[in-house]
Amino acid sequence: MIKNNAMKLTGLLIGSFIVFSLLWASIILGLTNITPEMVLDSFFQFDGSKEHIIIQDTRVPRSLIAASIGASLAIAGAIMQGLTNNPLASPSLFGVNAGASFVVVLGISFFGVSSLDALTWLAFTGAAVSAIIVYVIGSVGREGLTPIKITLAGAAMAALLSSLTQGMLTLNEQALDQVLFWLAGSIQGRDLEILLSVLPYIVIGWAASFLIGRHINVLAMGEDMAKGLGQKTLLVKIWGGVIIVFLAGGAVAVTGPIGFIGIVIPHIARWMVGIDYRWILPYSGLLGAMLLLLADISARYVIMPAELPVGVMTALIGVPFFIYIARRGVNE
Repeated sequence: MIKNNAMKLTGLLIGSFIVFSLLWASIILGLTNITPEMVLDSFFQFDGSKEHIIIQDTRVPRSLIAASIGASLAIAGAIMQGLTNNPLASPSLFGVNAGASFVVVLGISFFGVSSLDALTWLAFTGAAVSAIIVYVIGSVGREGLTPIKITLAGAAMAALLSSLTQGMLTLNEQALDQVLFWLAGSIQGRDLEILLSVLPYIVIGWAASFLIGRHINVLAMGEDMAKGLGQKTLLVKIWGGVIIVFLAGGAVAVTGPIGFIGIVIPHIARWMVGIDYRWILPYSGLLGAMLLLLADISARYVIMPAELPVGVMTALIGVPFFIYIARRGVNE
């Protein structure tokens, strides 16, 4: 564990360098042979060659999307775990993934939506509406918003929307063909414009997450203690919920539901820097970017020349870790 602030700051700098190195590797590595010289030439002496087009239209957008989405999902997961005091909490707990999937399939099945840009906004809307409904349901009652209530509300909403989604896909095979790759979670085929359309929300979420860290630290002491110290706990939870919607909703809108990053990464960050969310959140962002970049690079080689959806790769990494966390929780 990194103990003092100077070492933690050094760790952030090292992590930033690793992310930059993985971005560079993501641009170079893949089926088409790309050299560092080609990458530089594509920016300063673009000649329209196949390699330069691949770099500009595929590799660079793909690497930036992977880093941005990985960071967003990890930060959203860390905030969820802090707000709910649940080590297994992730963006899917808010019904974010289920809400996005439901609205996307609804748009394809009944309204004939096929544009990737339109599907992106449908996914973002579905994720946001689902999260808001979960938050409202979890707040009903005299006790207000509690970890157990929001967990149950999220699980119920996710189950309901997933069932409805599966029902629509069963009745509409054409929609299944169109949405299947998106449902698996993938970075392949996404262009930079899709990321740019939701980037303002993601950037706001990043900025706000660095301001909420100390408030989550106070809330982690317990609801009564936090109120005794003068914290307006409901406002903190609403603030955190909005950040989760912006980050997780934007991420799902771009790539589809990519699981386990929001569960795995916050635990690694806590192991590295302790329980202070002022450090957990930035570390989660860097580690999430690293994980998704590594998963995306690996997905290119498993069944080359075809590719696995990156959501499959994160699941292969995340499932064993999820089981470990669950078993440790039971044993404790």
